[in-house]
Amino acid sequence: MNLSLMLPLILQRADPCIRRHTDGWYYFTASVPEYDRIELRRARTIAELATAKPHDVWRKPASGPYSELIWAPEIHHHGGAWYVYFAAAPTREIKDGLFQHRMYAITCASADPFAGEWKLVGQIENGLDSFCLDATTFTHRGKLYYVWAQKEPAIRGNSNLYIAEMATPTTLATKPVRLSVPEFAWETKGFWVNEGPSVLIRKGRVFVSYSASATDENYCMGLLHASDDADLLDPRSWTKSPEPVFQTDYGKKIYGPGHNSFTVAEDGVTDLLVYHARMYTEIVGDPLWDPNRHTYVKALKWDASGMLVFGKPSEG
Repeated sequence: MNLSLMLPLILQRADPCIRRHTDGWYYFTASVPEYDRIELRRARTIAELATAKPHDVWRKPASGPYSELIWAPEIHHHGGAWYVYFAAAPTREIKDGLFQHRMYAITCASADPFAGEWKLVGQIENGLDSFCLDATTFTHRGKLYYVWAQKEPAIRGNSNLYIAEMATPTTLATKPVRLSVPEFAWETKGFWVNEGPSVLIRKGRVFVSYSASATDENYCMGLLHASDDADLLDPRSWTKSPEPVFQTDYGKKIYGPGHNSFTVAEDGVTDLLVYHARMYTEIVGDPLWDPNRHTYVKALKWDASGMLVFGKPSEG
């Protein structure tokens, strides 16, 4: 993998998701600056994703419940079909200080997601009718799980983290279980946020990374972990890091790293962190409309106890 840790892999692509599929291709999707569509790229190596041609698989309609602000798509493969989970809003109306996003999914039954037809499945209902976003899925011990961020009106802040078991790739089998709320100072700078969860299962643990605070230089990442034989729907199974595990490197000018996904290097062994960050702090206006959150990739490490070590954005 020939990548510079100091330079972005792909410019102006926030909330990046890279998956290595069984066909040997790396698949990439992310939020585009216009927030109006879902695009895919693929390449045989991670470095080649930088020059891979984007392919639009879905565009927002002109009106309706999912016609605005298409955020944070993630590509997954379940049961022989492709799925992209994403957040969308009906309008840009603000309620309770938040856009009114809900989670949706599109699917493609073809083995080749670039050739097959993508269809909208609809909303992923979770029983909580409030702002939600940033869903991910993972399979563990034969069960499919759904992890996402959502506003709970009785709890201060923008969003908390929840988990549920899935009956199908687009329907839940259990009620939402709250895993984490913004509580530490590093989670509550600018906004009270836990969002952007991503899952990595290694070395006897299930890890859930997430992002916190406002989407400027204060944006950073936290970590939950549970034993891989624990009941993942029991909040008591999870341990939360009291400190951020990944944050701004002021010396190297990589600001607000977060909203990550995990993948593996071409060697099939090295775990990689995929995340976005900015290269400056002087944001004019709302950071949401600043397009310069870029996709970065770096290697992860492990300590002697089997704990995930993120290091700094500029370190291998």
